[in-house]
Amino acid sequence: MNFFEDWVELDLNPIISFSSSGKIVYSNQEAQFLLSRIRQKELFDLALKHAPQTFGVDTTYIDLTIKNYTFYAITVKYENEDEIHMKLYKSAMVKKDSQLSTKNTNITNIFTLVDLAISAKKIKSKAKFIKNYDPSIPEFKINASEFIKVLNLIYDVFETSEMLTTSVILKIGEYIKIDGKKHSIISVEVFSSISCNTNNFSYKDEDASFIVTRDEDKITIDLPLILE
Repeated sequence: MNFFEDWVELDLNPIISFSSSGKIVYSNQEAQFLLSRIRQKELFDLALKHAPQTFGVDTTYIDLTIKNYTFYAITVKYENEDEIHMKLYKSAMVKKDSQLSTKNTNITNIFTLVDLAISAKKIKSKAKFIKNYDPSIPEFKINASEFIKVLNLIYDVFETSEMLTTSVILKIGEYIKIDGKKHSIISVEVFSSISCNTNNFSYKDEDASFIVTRDEDKITIDLPLILE
């Protein structure tokens, strides 16, 4: 690998090359991490949307949030009909996994915490609450107070929903890296039976020990599985 190839590989912004059919020809390290969370077709469609009208390069300034990523610009280049290349520029506001905090975390049963949050919301809500738990998940380190706080905020966003499904699952093949060490991901997903305005959802914590991702009908909390 020469200097320029190595430089692209180490770039902190996702760089991806697609074939004309949407297959990935190349992706740097950051893009590979992005692709573990965002569908390949979604990124290919994004490249096509911002591609120049003729052969060449075009950079567009955007305000784009996908999952827990925020991008402020996109550059798309194509010189022939066989390949198209894309670079996304991440906003400095994006929280890196390596910056997740393990402060104020204790070995806790996550199902107990979710049950507490649901029990509190049932008193004031007419929604039907459905729970889908993976019983094989062990107790692990969680900042319990922050976790319950964000879970309550999520249920507040979906207050007009008639049915809410809360799933606690182990994500297969995905990891959160903290201080250079990979941890499996425990994902708490809250699904709404109807689309809600998740733009009203807001949660900020400089010492957050998890990653929160929002979609139109679902908000997800990803937590590192730290056992000791």
